[in-house]
Amino acid sequence: MLQAIGLTSAPRRDLPPAVDDLTFEARPGQLTALLGAPGSGRTTALRLMLELEPGRGVTYFRGRPLHQLAHPAREVGTLLGDVPGHPVRTTRGQLKLMCAVAGVPVSRAEEMLEVVGLSGVADQRLGTLSLGMDRRLGLAAALLGDPHTLVLDEPAEGLSPRENAWLYGLLRGHADHGGTVLCTFADPKEAARVADRVVTLDGGRLVADQDATAFARTRLRPRVAVATPHAARLGALVNREARAAQRSVEVVAEDGSHLSVYGSSCAEVGETAFRNGVLLHRLADEVGDAGPSVTVPPQERPERPPSSPSLPIAPRPARTPLRPLRYELRRLLGVRTTFLLAAGVLASSAVLAVLLARSGQTEPPRLLAAWPALLPLPPAALGAGLFGALAFGDEYRYPALAADRGTVPRRLGLLLAKLVVTAATALLLAALAVGVDHQALRLVYGAGVMGPARDWLGLGAGWAALTVGCAWAGLLAAGIFRAASAGLAAVLAVPVVVVPLLRRAVAGHSVRSVAGLPDRLRDLAWVRWPHALDHWLLAALHLVAEPVGAALALSLAVLVCAYLLTGLRARARW
Repeated sequence: MLQAIGLTSAPRRDLPPAVDDLTFEARPGQLTALLGAPGSGRTTALRLMLELEPGRGVTYFRGRPLHQLAHPAREVGTLLGDVPGHPVRTTRGQLKLMCAVAGVPVSRAEEMLEVVGLSGVADQRLGTLSLGMDRRLGLAAALLGDPHTLVLDEPAEGLSPRENAWLYGLLRGHADHGGTVLCTFADPKEAARVADRVVTLDGGRLVADQDATAFARTRLRPRVAVATPHAARLGALVNREARAAQRSVEVVAEDGSHLSVYGSSCAEVGETAFRNGVLLHRLADEVGDAGPSVTVPPQERPERPPSSPSLPIAPRPARTPLRPLRYELRRLLGVRTTFLLAAGVLASSAVLAVLLARSGQTEPPRLLAAWPALLPLPPAALGAGLFGALAFGDEYRYPALAADRGTVPRRLGLLLAKLVVTAATALLLAALAVGVDHQALRLVYGAGVMGPARDWLGLGAGWAALTVGCAWAGLLAAGIFRAASAGLAAVLAVPVVVVPLLRRAVAGHSVRSVAGLPDRLRDLAWVRWPHALDHWLLAALHLVAEPVGAALALSLAVLVCAYLLTGLRARARW
């Protein structure tokens, strides 16, 4: 059961809240319609239930609010608008990614493709799907975790009658198997036709909570729809004849050429028009909307057509801390942007290395890194920073976590997974860049172009630290500002802004030295480490002492603090 209690949105400026003290419930085994005209607060109410918008009130899903559910996607399935996902990801790849989000077996993706009829387009890109296919995919993503409750925002909007029949048949099957279904509607006739219960909103407030039969009787009225170029004249004639016959007839002018006649029939209106020579363009019996009505007691549940069978759910795997890591790997490798960006970085690095070697004045380390003095960072470091920026930036632009806030936690679990994956990607890109540059130099200039080896261990550690630091700077900045461009700007700000400021701050001669620090640390430590580790400790100190290393360390510390601060503020708001 879904219970919404006192939902009230945060008012904006001097406007009243979009949802004001909304309280209702959606029962198991029923399809509940949340009905209202555009601007009545339907979508805002759903977002308040899913804790996607600030406000007051609470929503219980089988007795627990959303933020207290261990696996929200297994309790609540949502579809708010289009399917969230990168447009170049395939249909199958998107569902596999959502399997990692929901913590269900990957085989569930193939099962849901069969259920929603998308097996034939499993390898089609999301950006090429039609509206009907997109809605089917969204429903498949909502059903992945076998949720008890479905929360859908106008799922049939823009669909054909055939697609509508399929969609509501599937939702009816979910309700008949004991599930709770809550859908928003704008058309009262459609709500009365498919729903068991209708909750009506007007101006953000609850105005009616009725059984579908009672709703149809009190809200919907039969009428005669008339289209004529002489609407005002025909309306006056119909009213005059009704008064003469002492019949209760109401004529409502819809616009300049359309009338709605309540309490009459097509035959009577047609005869009146014929006798008075009024031209008619349209004359039809319809069911009209009488507007929001008052609350009435519930009536007996109407009969429904047979429902479609639901799919048996496979056993759920045990909880594992690797779930965010699987999600992040599928997000990274599920789009071709990753491979195109890596290929572009390696190609530009090789070309720069070959051009730098022509002058013969570039040192071997900078030559292998393809780092000319004119660039703030080498291509591999910039590419690593861009990979980090896209890790959070694309997630906010093409959200794969959907509306299930907390399914893959945006706090520590997801952050650690992104840090691990971006660090591994940066290290792999750094190693490939050095290897490709070395082979390109040997191919163009021969084996003697690189001079004798000199402290390659320390240089390799510095190269790895630079690329990983750039990746993490881009990742954290994109997570704070929710944009990939902000992450890339933070990466470029380190050598362009932070390094010059740091150099100016520490400029001048020093009379102190850290020589002998490893020996002093060994004397203070309880555990004795081998002397071979002294070399690594000195190399780490040397990296931190470099302006770029110190700037990266300082920038990462600031970004981590800012990320944690924004995360704590977001948690406190909910």
